[in-house]
Amino acid sequence: MNDWRIYRGAGLPHDGIRRLPPPPPWRDFAATGPDAGAGTDPSAARRLGVLRRLVENHHPRPDEVEAVNAALYLRRPLLVTGSPGTGKSTLAHAVAHELGLGRVLRWPIVSRSTLRDGLYHYDAIARLQDVQLERAGAEGEGGGERHSIGSYVRLGPLGTALLPSDSPRVLLVDELDKGDLDLPNDLLNALEEGEFTLLELERIADREPAVEVLTDDGGRAVIQGGRVRCTTFPLIVLTSNGERDFPAALLRRCIQLDLEPPGEEQLTAMVRAHLGDAAVTEGDGLIQRFLDREPGEVIAADQLLNALFLTQHAPRAERVTRERLADMLMQPLDRPR
Repeated sequence: MNDWRIYRGAGLPHDGIRRLPPPPPWRDFAATGPDAGAGTDPSAARRLGVLRRLVENHHPRPDEVEAVNAALYLRRPLLVTGSPGTGKSTLAHAVAHELGLGRVLRWPIVSRSTLRDGLYHYDAIARLQDVQLERAGAEGEGGGERHSIGSYVRLGPLGTALLPSDSPRVLLVDELDKGDLDLPNDLLNALEEGEFTLLELERIADREPAVEVLTDDGGRAVIQGGRVRCTTFPLIVLTSNGERDFPAALLRRCIQLDLEPPGEEQLTAMVRAHLGDAAVTEGDGLIQRFLDREPGEVIAADQLLNALFLTQHAPRAERVTRERLADMLMQPLDRPR
């Protein structure tokens, strides 16, 4: 059919949903790519492009490479700032992929995020409910099943990253500037010392010195004496859209990197990684439009990818429709609504 639309607004039921094409690679939640192995991070597969071609073809600027290496050598967090869509989060996945550091741990920050959320969660309510069930079962014929306190403790992303390991884990603390004003200061001790205490386990350390708990990535870890102390400091990537200033105490503990919007080389590599060589040729006009945007105008690279993907499915004859779709999808993010 020549009509690219799935929903037509006609009000009459039809089976057009069957014509819906596969999703864009960066929005494919069902697959991780043909090279995926056990434990592959689906988020990384979506961010890095088909067959990881983004990190293989994309050559980061020298300052990006130097900042990552400085963070690795000095065992310091990497604070990455930049406009939306400049690849701040992707950088963490690219490093983990190239160095074989496993699945990226991700801590998305919201206004209610606290340090405790990143370290661990203790479900006291669930434990109380199970104790009550155990008592009720003990009164019956079968007796009650006892659960260790570790069944109710789950390490957060930061807590998991600080577990002892031979090689560093990669932790992405996404959009730190969205958090509460106190969060950057609350992080200082954990980032400086590389350790923390689980109070609930510390209280019973004399009776249960070793407790097995859940980790943020679905595994299990044994906590000794109620304390987690890293042996290899993780690569912690803190991202910020530059919406607020951070205290000097945090800045001095971090390697700072300000990411510029992607240039022509980076943009072409990004399009080729996600949509193939044909999209680079056919979407040359949209790519140039992105590059020729007004100075200071904020348009994210994923807006360009969305426009290229969708206009590929609109009829080529309907040039007006294609341009209208591109206008809708590539509106400047800093334009007053």
